[in-house]
Amino acid sequence: MKPTVFAADSVQTRAEFEQDALRVADVLRERGVTLGTRVILKGDNSSGYLKTLFALMHLGASIVLCDQQEHVADTRSVATLSGAKLVLADEDAMVDADLLPTRLYELLVDAAGRRVPPGALCFDDWAALPDGLIMRTSGSTGTPKCVVKSGGAFLRNLERNARQIGHRSDDVLLPLLPFAHQYGLSMVLIAWQVRCSLVIAPYRRLDQSLRMAADTGATVIDATPASYRSMLGLSRRRAALREGYRAARMLCVGAAPLDQALVNEYESEFGMPLLDSYGSTELGNVSFATIDNPVACGRVMPGLRARIVDDHGAGRPAGEIGEIEIDTPDGLTGHLTENGELDPAPAGWARTGDLGRLDADGNLYVLGRKHAVHRMGYTIYPDLIERRIGEAGHRARVVPVPDDKAGSLLVFFVEDETGRDAGHWRGVLQDLLPAYEQPNRVTVLDGFPLNRNGKVDKIRLQRLATEAA
Repeated sequence: MKPTVFAADSVQTRAEFEQDALRVADVLRERGVTLGTRVILKGDNSSGYLKTLFALMHLGASIVLCDQQEHVADTRSVATLSGAKLVLADEDAMVDADLLPTRLYELLVDAAGRRVPPGALCFDDWAALPDGLIMRTSGSTGTPKCVVKSGGAFLRNLERNARQIGHRSDDVLLPLLPFAHQYGLSMVLIAWQVRCSLVIAPYRRLDQSLRMAADTGATVIDATPASYRSMLGLSRRRAALREGYRAARMLCVGAAPLDQALVNEYESEFGMPLLDSYGSTELGNVSFATIDNPVACGRVMPGLRARIVDDHGAGRPAGEIGEIEIDTPDGLTGHLTENGELDPAPAGWARTGDLGRLDADGNLYVLGRKHAVHRMGYTIYPDLIERRIGEAGHRARVVPVPDDKAGSLLVFFVEDETGRDAGHWRGVLQDLLPAYEQPNRVTVLDGFPLNRNGKVDKIRLQRLATEAA
């Protein structure tokens, strides 16, 4: 099969898709987009979105990616901060009229039927830009930041990624992720680099996505743990949806912590592990479990280094827990400051704020964020508590709330679709945890709230915990 781009409403060969992108580039060139022009792109996953993205890369624009569901005020702030000259947006993406947005459909209509010389997309000029890509962090634990990245560094990182994972030209990639974020964008551009097929599925409608996976013969699925959990439930309730996994050779996961219980369920249900990974918007993709090495988050990619350090920056030996530091040539150029200037990122080892360990074979175990709280004379890491609960087959999030007497109160949110009450879960937690890690309050939820990137919305949970404490 020739490389194909499958969407919910269209099927095109790579060559047909490429010519359409070149037509969009012709329209954008007429509208003043040249090398280095800073452009905001705000939209949801679609064929038209990707054609516009690739057209901007072809022209060498500095691309500012905004999530389609981002608030109007946030987009206005990014536009001011970045000094963007043009705003391109979906019909459904809310943008201030003062920014004079150009709608993607308008571009596509203008591009339809245009005669452009036969050719190929070229990203060389974009790759040479130190600010080829500006992305917003998810803000799952605080205020989002504008991360400035070199186009070339981003593409080189994906070449390492594809080599380590083993993507092939006969693959059909199905990323159930927003393309405006690191993970989703990575999979789109890897499909282009290795010249394989790509499925643009409605990732918020996982039943439809599984049907598309079956119809297209998807061989590599990428999604968050929350999406895999939902897909597992769907396939158990509706047996026909199991066909979505029929052609899969890799089930890849990232963007949020993965619990062993879910891995075990997939191995039991489909005979395949979930292959975990580690990376960030700032540092790019870092390490991957693979078919040959399905251990934790696998090994760090060649050309990158990882180490574990204590609170004083001293290295820790294999097996010991500490903060993860990464040295990568593929990291960010810097951040945009409040006045729109670039704050360059320092070279060398970068602190991640994540807790983890390396085993004797160099496999990276990511255990959670390095957020310590003090309670009853003990230093406690809420993410490590969550990890232990997860290893016991349960799902919980632990949110500390400041307290004058104890130092911190611990509010536990337990995810339980069966609706067992807080008293039941207090008993379970009492058997798992020492007294100084026991909850002050337990709240049972049908499901954790998620942010736009598919991660647990810790800001929302913090608000709920403060109200409950």
